[in-house]
Amino acid sequence: MESQNLQFPQPHAPQNPPETTHRSPVAGFTAKVVDKVKTNLVFRSKWAELNGAMGDLGTFIPIVLGLTLVDNLNLGTTLIFTGVYNVITGAIYGVPMPVQPMKSIAAVAISDPGFGVPEIMAAGILTGGILFVLGVTGLMQLVYKLIPLSVVRGIQLAQGLSFALTAVKYIRKNQNFSKSKATGNRPWLGLDGLVLAIVCACFIVIVNGAGEEQREQIDEEPNGELADEERPKRSGGNLRKFVFSLPSAFIIFVLGVILAFIRKPQVVNAIKFGPSSVEVVKISKHAWKEGFIKGTIPQLPLSVLNSVIAVCKLSSDLFPGKDFSATSLSVTVGLMNVVGCWFGAMPSCHGAGGLAGQYKFGGRSGGCVALLGAAKLVLGLVLGSSLVKILNQFPVGVLGVLLLFAGIELAIASRDMNTKEESFVMLVCTAVSLVGSSAALGFVCGMATHLLLKLRNFSKDQPCSTIWMHGTP
Repeated sequence: MESQNLQFPQPHAPQNPPETTHRSPVAGFTAKVVDKVKTNLVFRSKWAELNGAMGDLGTFIPIVLGLTLVDNLNLGTTLIFTGVYNVITGAIYGVPMPVQPMKSIAAVAISDPGFGVPEIMAAGILTGGILFVLGVTGLMQLVYKLIPLSVVRGIQLAQGLSFALTAVKYIRKNQNFSKSKATGNRPWLGLDGLVLAIVCACFIVIVNGAGEEQREQIDEEPNGELADEERPKRSGGNLRKFVFSLPSAFIIFVLGVILAFIRKPQVVNAIKFGPSSVEVVKISKHAWKEGFIKGTIPQLPLSVLNSVIAVCKLSSDLFPGKDFSATSLSVTVGLMNVVGCWFGAMPSCHGAGGLAGQYKFGGRSGGCVALLGAAKLVLGLVLGSSLVKILNQFPVGVLGVLLLFAGIELAIASRDMNTKEESFVMLVCTAVSLVGSSAALGFVCGMATHLLLKLRNFSKDQPCSTIWMHGTP
Protein backbone atom coordinates (compact mmCIF):
# COMPACT_ATOMS: atom_id res chain seq x y z
CA MET A 1 0.00 0.00 0.00
CA GLU A 2 2.80 2.38 0.80
CA SER A 3 4.36 1.62 -2.58
CA GLN A 4 1.08 2.38 -4.35
CA ASN A 5 0.69 5.67 -2.45
CA LEU A 6 4.19 6.77 -3.50
CA GLN A 7 3.49 6.01 -7.16
CA PHE A 8 0.06 7.62 -7.29
CA PRO A 9 1.19 11.26 -7.97
CA GLN A 10 3.52 10.25 -10.84
CA PRO A 11 1.03 10.77 -13.68
CA HIS A 12 1.00 14.51 -12.78
CA ALA A 13 4.79 14.92 -12.99
CA PRO A 14 5.11 15.70 -16.75
CA GLN A 15 2.88 18.76 -16.36
CA ASN A 16 4.81 22.02 -15.93
CA PRO A 17 2.36 24.93 -15.60
CA PRO A 18 4.45 27.10 -13.23
CA GLU A 19 7.32 27.45 -15.73
CA THR A 20 4.94 28.33 -18.57
CA THR A 21 3.17 30.89 -16.40
CA HIS A 22 6.48 32.41 -15.36
CA ARG A 23 7.66 32.89 -18.94
CA SER A 24 4.41 34.06 -20.49
CA PRO A 25 4.58 37.81 -19.56
CA VAL A 26 7.99 38.29 -21.19
CA ALA A 27 7.13 36.10 -24.14
CA GLY A 28 3.79 37.86 -24.56
CA PHE A 29 5.39 41.31 -24.45
CA THR A 30 8.04 40.30 -26.97
CA ALA A 31 5.41 38.82 -29.26
CA LYS A 32 3.36 42.04 -29.10
CA VAL A 33 6.39 44.17 -29.94
CA VAL A 34 7.34 41.93 -32.86
CA ASP A 35 3.76 41.90 -34.17
CA LYS A 36 3.53 45.69 -33.91
CA VAL A 37 6.81 46.20 -35.76
CA LYS A 38 5.70 43.79 -38.49
CA THR A 39 2.37 45.58 -38.79
CA ASN A 40 4.00 49.01 -38.91
CA LEU A 41 6.51 47.99 -41.59
CA VAL A 42 4.17 46.05 -43.86
CA PHE A 43 3.61 47.58 -47.32
CA ARG A 44 0.05 48.63 -48.14
CA SER A 45 1.03 48.64 -51.81
CA LYS A 46 4.56 47.95 -53.04
CA TRP A 47 4.62 50.50 -55.85
CA ALA A 48 2.77 53.14 -53.84
CA GLU A 49 5.12 52.82 -50.86
CA LEU A 50 8.17 52.93 -53.14
CA ASN A 51 6.74 56.01 -54.80
CA GLY A 52 5.99 57.65 -51.45
CA ALA A 53 9.58 57.16 -50.34
CA MET A 54 10.64 59.64 -53.04
CA GLY A 55 8.20 62.33 -51.85
CA ASP A 56 10.62 64.05 -49.47
CA LEU A 57 13.75 64.10 -51.64
CA GLY A 58 12.96 67.55 -53.00
CA THR A 59 13.78 68.93 -49.56
CA PHE A 60 16.42 66.45 -48.45
CA ILE A 61 18.80 66.49 -51.43
CA PRO A 62 19.28 70.28 -51.90
CA ILE A 63 19.99 70.94 -48.21
CA VAL A 64 22.32 67.96 -47.77
CA LEU A 65 24.09 68.83 -51.01
CA GLY A 66 24.56 72.45 -49.91
CA LEU A 67 25.94 71.46 -46.50
CA THR A 68 28.31 68.95 -48.11
CA LEU A 69 29.66 71.39 -50.70
CA VAL A 70 29.97 74.41 -48.37
CA ASP A 71 30.82 72.95 -44.97
CA ASN A 72 32.34 69.58 -45.89
CA LEU A 73 29.56 67.69 -44.12
CA ASN A 74 30.30 63.96 -44.11
CA LEU A 75 27.63 62.76 -46.53
CA GLY A 76 28.37 59.08 -45.93
CA THR A 77 27.89 59.40 -42.16
CA THR A 78 24.74 61.47 -42.66
CA LEU A 79 23.23 58.85 -44.97
CA ILE A 80 24.01 56.03 -42.53
CA PHE A 81 22.54 57.78 -39.49
CA THR A 82 19.48 59.20 -41.27
CA GLY A 83 18.91 55.75 -42.78
CA VAL A 84 18.84 54.24 -39.29
CA TYR A 85 16.51 57.05 -38.16
CA ASN A 86 14.12 56.24 -41.04
CA VAL A 87 13.98 52.53 -40.21
CA ILE A 88 13.42 53.14 -36.48
CA THR A 89 10.73 55.81 -36.92
CA GLY A 90 8.95 53.65 -39.49
CA ALA A 91 8.93 50.73 -37.05
CA ILE A 92 7.74 52.90 -34.16
CA TYR A 93 5.01 54.98 -35.80
CA GLY A 94 3.77 52.82 -38.69
CA VAL A 95 3.31 55.84 -40.98
CA PRO A 96 5.73 57.57 -43.39
CA MET A 97 7.24 59.72 -40.63
CA PRO A 98 9.95 61.76 -42.39
CA VAL A 99 13.51 62.52 -41.35
CA GLN A 100 14.41 65.97 -42.64
CA PRO A 101 17.30 68.41 -42.22
CA MET A 102 16.93 71.15 -39.60
CA LYS A 103 16.38 74.00 -42.04
CA SER A 104 17.31 77.02 -39.91
CA ILE A 105 20.62 75.47 -38.87
CA ALA A 106 21.31 74.51 -42.49
CA ALA A 107 20.51 78.02 -43.72
CA VAL A 108 22.96 79.57 -41.25
CA ALA A 109 25.65 77.02 -42.11
CA ILE A 110 25.38 77.65 -45.85
CA SER A 111 25.31 81.46 -45.58
CA ASP A 112 27.87 81.98 -42.77
CA PRO A 113 31.49 81.00 -43.63
CA GLY A 114 32.44 80.86 -39.93
CA PHE A 115 29.68 78.39 -39.06
CA GLY A 116 31.42 75.06 -39.73
CA VAL A 117 30.82 71.42 -38.86
CA PRO A 118 31.57 71.81 -35.08
CA GLU A 119 29.06 74.68 -34.84
CA ILE A 120 26.48 72.74 -36.85
CA MET A 121 26.78 69.72 -34.58
CA ALA A 122 26.71 71.85 -31.43
CA ALA A 123 23.48 73.49 -32.62
CA GLY A 124 21.95 70.09 -33.38
CA ILE A 125 22.93 68.58 -30.02
CA LEU A 126 21.60 71.58 -28.06
CA THR A 127 18.34 71.70 -30.03
CA GLY A 128 17.86 67.96 -29.63
CA GLY A 129 18.64 68.12 -25.92
CA ILE A 130 16.05 70.82 -25.30
CA LEU A 131 13.41 68.94 -27.29
CA PHE A 132 14.20 65.75 -25.38
CA VAL A 133 13.74 67.53 -22.04
CA LEU A 134 10.47 69.11 -23.21
CA GLY A 135 9.27 65.66 -24.22
CA VAL A 136 10.16 63.64 -21.14
CA THR A 137 8.80 66.31 -18.78
CA GLY A 138 5.45 66.45 -20.59
CA LEU A 139 5.79 70.15 -21.37
CA MET A 140 5.59 69.54 -25.12
CA GLN A 141 2.23 67.80 -24.78
CA LEU A 142 0.98 70.77 -22.75
CA VAL A 143 2.11 73.16 -25.48
CA TYR A 144 0.33 71.02 -28.08
CA LYS A 145 -2.96 71.20 -26.16
CA LEU A 146 -2.76 74.97 -25.65
CA ILE A 147 -2.06 75.99 -29.26
CA PRO A 148 -5.32 76.51 -31.22
CA LEU A 149 -5.87 74.67 -34.49
CA SER A 150 -6.05 77.89 -36.51
CA VAL A 151 -2.47 78.78 -35.50
CA VAL A 152 -1.22 75.29 -36.34
CA ARG A 153 -2.90 75.54 -39.75
CA GLY A 154 -1.25 78.92 -40.26
CA ILE A 155 2.18 77.40 -39.67
CA GLN A 156 1.37 74.52 -42.03
CA LEU A 157 0.08 76.84 -44.74
CA ALA A 158 3.16 79.06 -44.43
CA GLN A 159 5.53 76.10 -44.61
CA GLY A 160 3.68 74.61 -47.56
CA LEU A 161 3.67 77.87 -49.50
CA SER A 162 7.33 78.41 -48.64
CA PHE A 163 8.16 74.99 -50.10
CA ALA A 164 6.09 75.74 -53.20
CA LEU A 165 7.72 79.14 -53.76
CA THR A 166 11.19 77.63 -53.31
CA ALA A 167 10.25 74.89 -55.77
CA VAL A 168 9.22 77.45 -58.38
CA LYS A 169 12.61 79.15 -57.95
CA TYR A 170 14.32 75.80 -58.48
CA ILE A 171 12.32 75.28 -61.67
CA ARG A 172 12.77 78.79 -63.11
CA LYS A 173 16.33 79.62 -62.00
CA ASN A 174 19.66 77.84 -62.10
CA GLN A 175 20.83 77.16 -58.53
CA ASN A 176 24.22 77.21 -56.88
CA PHE A 177 23.66 75.23 -53.68
CA SER A 178 27.19 75.90 -52.47
CA LYS A 179 26.30 79.62 -52.25
CA SER A 180 22.57 79.14 -51.70
CA LYS A 181 21.53 81.52 -54.48
CA ALA A 182 20.24 81.59 -58.06
CA THR A 183 22.66 82.12 -60.94
CA GLY A 184 20.34 83.08 -63.81
CA ASN A 185 17.30 81.92 -65.72
CA ARG A 186 17.02 78.24 -66.56
CA PRO A 187 17.12 77.52 -70.31
CA TRP A 188 14.05 76.07 -71.98
CA LEU A 189 15.84 73.11 -73.51
CA GLY A 190 18.53 70.80 -72.21
CA LEU A 191 18.90 67.99 -69.71
CA ASP A 192 17.94 70.39 -66.90
CA GLY A 193 15.69 72.76 -68.81
CA LEU A 194 12.24 74.20 -68.25
CA VAL A 195 10.64 71.84 -70.74
CA LEU A 196 11.88 68.82 -68.78
CA ALA A 197 10.51 70.23 -65.50
CA ILE A 198 7.14 71.09 -67.08
CA VAL A 199 6.82 67.59 -68.59
CA CYS A 200 7.60 66.03 -65.19
CA ALA A 201 5.01 68.25 -63.49
CA CYS A 202 2.34 67.37 -66.08
CA PHE A 203 3.15 63.68 -65.66
CA ILE A 204 2.61 63.89 -61.89
CA VAL A 205 -0.70 65.74 -62.33
CA ILE A 206 -1.96 63.15 -64.81
CA VAL A 207 -0.97 60.22 -62.58
CA ASN A 208 -1.74 61.61 -59.12
CA GLY A 209 -4.36 64.26 -59.86
CA ALA A 210 -5.21 66.68 -57.09
CA GLY A 211 -5.08 64.03 -54.40
CA GLU A 212 -5.61 60.39 -53.56
CA GLU A 213 -9.40 60.31 -53.80
CA GLN A 214 -9.44 59.49 -57.50
CA ARG A 215 -6.78 56.77 -57.22
CA GLU A 216 -8.48 55.15 -54.21
CA GLN A 217 -11.80 55.17 -56.06
CA ILE A 218 -10.22 53.38 -59.02
CA ASP A 219 -8.50 50.88 -56.73
CA GLU A 220 -11.75 50.08 -54.92
CA GLU A 221 -13.75 49.29 -58.05
CA PRO A 222 -15.09 45.73 -57.85
CA ASN A 223 -13.52 43.23 -60.22
CA GLY A 224 -15.66 40.84 -62.20
CA GLU A 225 -19.00 42.35 -61.09
CA LEU A 226 -19.85 44.24 -64.29
CA ALA A 227 -22.53 42.92 -66.54
CA ASP A 228 -21.48 41.80 -70.02
CA GLU A 229 -23.32 44.68 -71.70
CA GLU A 230 -21.44 47.16 -69.48
CA ARG A 231 -17.94 45.88 -70.26
CA PRO A 232 -17.50 47.71 -73.62
CA LYS A 233 -18.29 51.01 -71.89
CA ARG A 234 -15.47 50.39 -69.43
CA SER A 235 -12.89 49.27 -71.98
CA GLY A 236 -10.52 52.05 -70.94
CA GLY A 237 -10.78 51.19 -67.25
CA ASN A 238 -7.74 48.96 -67.16
CA LEU A 239 -5.60 51.57 -68.91
CA ARG A 240 -6.77 54.30 -66.52
CA LYS A 241 -6.09 52.06 -63.52
CA PHE A 242 -2.61 51.29 -64.84
CA VAL A 243 -1.80 54.98 -65.41
CA PHE A 244 -3.11 56.04 -62.00
CA SER A 245 -1.06 53.32 -60.28
CA LEU A 246 2.29 54.35 -61.80
CA PRO A 247 4.95 55.36 -59.24
CA SER A 248 5.35 58.87 -60.67
CA ALA A 249 7.85 60.23 -58.13
CA PHE A 250 10.03 57.12 -58.36
CA ILE A 251 10.04 57.25 -62.17
CA ILE A 252 11.03 60.92 -62.12
CA PHE A 253 13.78 60.30 -59.57
CA VAL A 254 15.24 57.44 -61.64
CA LEU A 255 15.08 59.71 -64.69
CA GLY A 256 17.01 62.36 -62.76
CA VAL A 257 19.74 59.86 -61.80
CA ILE A 258 20.10 58.75 -65.44
CA LEU A 259 20.32 62.36 -66.60
CA ALA A 260 22.96 63.07 -63.95
CA PHE A 261 25.26 60.49 -65.53
CA ILE A 262 24.44 61.71 -69.05
CA ARG A 263 25.15 65.34 -68.12
CA LYS A 264 28.63 64.49 -66.81
CA PRO A 265 29.81 60.93 -67.50
CA GLN A 266 33.08 61.72 -65.67
CA VAL A 267 31.31 61.36 -62.32
CA VAL A 268 31.80 57.61 -62.69
CA ASN A 269 35.55 58.09 -62.21
CA ALA A 270 34.96 60.08 -58.99
CA ILE A 271 33.01 57.28 -57.30
CA LYS A 272 34.92 55.49 -54.55
CA PHE A 273 33.51 52.38 -52.95
CA GLY A 274 33.42 51.95 -49.20
CA PRO A 275 31.92 53.86 -46.25
CA SER A 276 33.29 57.12 -44.95
CA SER A 277 35.21 57.01 -41.71
CA VAL A 278 33.04 57.81 -38.69
CA GLU A 279 34.76 60.02 -36.12
CA VAL A 280 33.64 61.89 -33.03
CA VAL A 281 33.41 65.63 -33.74
CA LYS A 282 35.52 67.85 -31.51
CA ILE A 283 33.45 70.81 -30.34
CA SER A 284 35.18 73.77 -28.70
CA LYS A 285 33.64 76.23 -26.24
CA HIS A 286 33.44 78.80 -29.03
CA ALA A 287 31.61 76.30 -31.25
CA TRP A 288 29.07 75.57 -28.47
CA LYS A 289 28.44 79.29 -28.05
CA GLU A 290 28.12 80.02 -31.78
CA GLY A 291 25.99 76.93 -32.31
CA PHE A 292 23.53 77.96 -29.61
CA ILE A 293 23.25 81.62 -30.58
CA LYS A 294 23.18 81.28 -34.37
CA GLY A 295 21.72 77.80 -34.74
CA THR A 296 19.67 76.63 -31.76
CA ILE A 297 17.81 79.88 -31.02
CA PRO A 298 16.32 80.29 -34.53
CA GLN A 299 15.83 76.53 -35.02
CA LEU A 300 14.03 75.70 -31.76
CA PRO A 301 10.71 77.48 -32.52
CA LEU A 302 10.61 75.90 -35.98
CA SER A 303 11.28 72.44 -34.54
CA VAL A 304 8.60 72.81 -31.87
CA LEU A 305 5.98 74.13 -34.27
CA ASN A 306 6.65 72.29 -37.54
CA SER A 307 8.50 69.15 -36.43
CA VAL A 308 6.29 68.30 -33.46
CA ILE A 309 3.04 70.29 -33.18
CA ALA A 310 2.20 70.43 -36.90
CA VAL A 311 3.25 66.81 -37.47
CA CYS A 312 0.99 65.63 -34.63
CA LYS A 313 -2.00 67.39 -36.15
CA LEU A 314 -1.24 66.39 -39.73
CA SER A 315 -0.75 62.73 -38.79
CA SER A 316 -4.16 62.66 -37.12
CA ASP A 317 -5.69 64.22 -40.25
CA LEU A 318 -4.04 61.87 -42.74
CA PHE A 319 -4.17 58.71 -40.61
CA PRO A 320 -7.32 58.67 -38.44
CA GLY A 321 -6.87 56.46 -35.41
CA LYS A 322 -3.09 56.88 -35.40
CA ASP A 323 -2.71 59.96 -33.26
CA PHE A 324 0.84 60.43 -31.99
CA SER A 325 1.64 62.37 -28.86
CA ALA A 326 3.81 65.46 -28.95
CA THR A 327 5.84 63.80 -26.21
CA SER A 328 6.94 60.84 -28.37
CA LEU A 329 7.79 63.01 -31.39
CA SER A 330 9.78 65.43 -29.24
CA VAL A 331 11.72 62.57 -27.65
CA THR A 332 12.56 60.89 -30.97
CA VAL A 333 13.77 64.15 -32.51
CA GLY A 334 15.84 64.83 -29.41
CA LEU A 335 17.47 61.39 -29.37
CA MET A 336 18.30 61.51 -33.08
CA ASN A 337 20.40 64.62 -32.62
CA VAL A 338 21.85 63.97 -29.18
CA VAL A 339 23.31 60.73 -30.58
CA GLY A 340 24.03 61.33 -34.27
CA CYS A 341 25.45 64.85 -34.19
CA TRP A 342 28.41 63.71 -32.07
CA PHE A 343 29.55 61.66 -35.07
CA GLY A 344 29.04 64.34 -37.72
CA ALA A 345 25.55 63.38 -38.91
CA MET A 346 23.39 66.23 -40.15
CA PRO A 347 20.96 67.68 -37.54
CA SER A 348 17.61 66.08 -38.32
CA CYS A 349 13.96 66.37 -37.33
CA HIS A 350 10.52 65.31 -38.46
CA GLY A 351 8.56 67.68 -40.67
CA ALA A 352 4.98 68.23 -41.74
CA GLY A 353 6.13 68.96 -45.29
CA GLY A 354 7.93 65.64 -45.59
CA LEU A 355 4.94 63.74 -44.20
CA ALA A 356 2.61 65.50 -46.64
CA GLY A 357 4.93 64.86 -49.57
CA GLN A 358 5.32 61.16 -48.85
CA TYR A 359 1.56 60.83 -48.36
CA LYS A 360 0.93 62.70 -51.62
CA PHE A 361 2.91 60.15 -53.61
CA GLY A 362 1.39 57.07 -51.95
CA GLY A 363 3.23 56.47 -48.66
CA ARG A 364 0.86 54.90 -46.13
CA SER A 365 2.97 52.76 -43.77
CA GLY A 366 6.24 52.75 -41.88
CA GLY A 367 7.58 50.46 -44.59
CA CYS A 368 7.73 53.50 -46.89
CA VAL A 369 10.37 55.34 -44.85
CA ALA A 370 12.04 52.08 -43.80
CA LEU A 371 12.62 51.36 -47.49
CA LEU A 372 14.10 54.85 -47.93
CA GLY A 373 16.25 54.28 -44.85
CA ALA A 374 17.55 50.98 -46.21
CA ALA A 375 18.48 52.71 -49.48
CA LYS A 376 20.34 55.44 -47.57
CA LEU A 377 22.20 52.83 -45.54
CA VAL A 378 23.30 50.96 -48.65
CA LEU A 379 24.42 54.15 -50.40
CA GLY A 380 26.23 55.38 -47.29
CA LEU A 381 28.05 52.07 -46.79
CA VAL A 382 28.85 51.43 -50.45
CA LEU A 383 29.51 54.89 -51.91
CA GLY A 384 30.07 57.09 -48.86
CA SER A 385 30.73 60.78 -49.52
CA SER A 386 31.59 60.20 -53.18
CA LEU A 387 27.82 60.15 -53.83
CA VAL A 388 27.91 63.96 -53.70
CA LYS A 389 29.47 63.98 -57.19
CA ILE A 390 26.33 62.34 -58.58
CA LEU A 391 23.89 64.50 -56.61
CA ASN A 392 25.66 67.63 -57.83
CA GLN A 393 24.66 66.69 -61.39
CA PHE A 394 21.05 65.81 -60.54
CA PRO A 395 18.63 68.08 -62.49
CA VAL A 396 17.57 70.79 -60.05
CA GLY A 397 14.38 71.48 -61.99
CA VAL A 398 13.26 67.89 -61.36
CA LEU A 399 13.91 68.33 -57.62
CA GLY A 400 11.83 71.49 -57.79
CA VAL A 401 8.90 69.55 -59.21
CA LEU A 402 8.98 67.03 -56.35
CA LEU A 403 9.24 69.83 -53.78
CA LEU A 404 6.37 71.75 -55.42
CA PHE A 405 3.85 68.96 -54.95
CA ALA A 406 5.05 68.27 -51.41
CA GLY A 407 4.48 71.91 -50.52
CA ILE A 408 1.04 72.01 -52.11
CA GLU A 409 -0.03 68.86 -50.26
CA LEU A 410 1.02 70.42 -46.95
CA ALA A 411 -0.78 73.69 -47.71
CA ILE A 412 -3.98 71.82 -48.63
CA ALA A 413 -4.18 70.49 -45.06
CA SER A 414 -5.28 73.96 -43.93
CA ARG A 415 -8.55 73.82 -45.88
CA ASP A 416 -10.60 72.69 -42.88
CA MET A 417 -11.10 76.10 -41.26
CA ASN A 418 -14.86 76.27 -40.67
CA THR A 419 -15.34 79.89 -39.60
CA LYS A 420 -14.16 83.26 -40.86
CA GLU A 421 -12.56 83.90 -37.48
CA GLU A 422 -10.42 80.76 -37.72
CA SER A 423 -9.44 81.61 -41.29
CA PHE A 424 -8.52 85.15 -40.19
CA VAL A 425 -6.16 83.89 -37.49
CA MET A 426 -4.65 81.32 -39.86
CA LEU A 427 -3.97 83.89 -42.58
CA VAL A 428 -2.43 86.41 -40.16
CA CYS A 429 -0.08 83.69 -38.92
CA THR A 430 0.73 82.63 -42.49
CA ALA A 431 1.35 86.15 -43.80
CA VAL A 432 3.70 87.11 -40.97
CA SER A 433 5.56 83.79 -41.22
CA LEU A 434 6.15 84.22 -44.94
CA VAL A 435 7.03 87.91 -44.99
CA GLY A 436 9.16 87.76 -41.86
CA SER A 437 10.66 84.37 -42.83
CA SER A 438 10.12 83.33 -39.23
CA ALA A 439 7.69 80.71 -38.01
CA ALA A 440 8.23 81.96 -34.46
CA LEU A 441 7.14 85.51 -35.34
CA GLY A 442 4.12 84.19 -37.21
CA PHE A 443 3.22 82.01 -34.23
CA VAL A 444 3.37 84.96 -31.84
CA CYS A 445 1.19 87.12 -34.09
CA GLY A 446 -1.27 84.29 -34.66
CA MET A 447 -1.61 83.61 -30.92
CA ALA A 448 -2.04 87.34 -30.21
CA THR A 449 -4.76 87.60 -32.87
CA HIS A 450 -6.53 84.53 -31.49
CA LEU A 451 -6.50 85.91 -27.92
CA LEU A 452 -7.71 89.34 -29.03
CA LEU A 453 -10.64 87.80 -30.89
CA LYS A 454 -11.52 85.68 -27.87
CA LEU A 455 -11.36 88.77 -25.63
CA ARG A 456 -13.58 90.67 -28.05
CA ASN A 457 -16.16 87.88 -28.10
CA PHE A 458 -16.03 87.57 -24.32
CA SER A 459 -16.68 91.28 -23.87
CA LYS A 460 -19.48 91.23 -26.42
CA ASP A 461 -21.29 88.42 -24.60
CA GLN A 462 -21.21 90.07 -21.15
CA PRO A 463 -24.54 91.65 -20.03
CA CYS A 464 -22.71 94.27 -17.94
CA SER A 465 -21.07 95.75 -21.00
CA THR A 466 -24.49 96.27 -22.62
CA ILE A 467 -25.85 97.90 -19.46
CA TRP A 468 -22.88 100.20 -19.20
CA MET A 469 -23.22 101.28 -22.83
CA HIS A 470 -26.87 102.31 -22.30
CA GLY A 471 -26.08 104.22 -19.10
CA THR A 472 -28.33 102.10 -16.84
CA PRO A 473 -27.14 102.04 -13.19
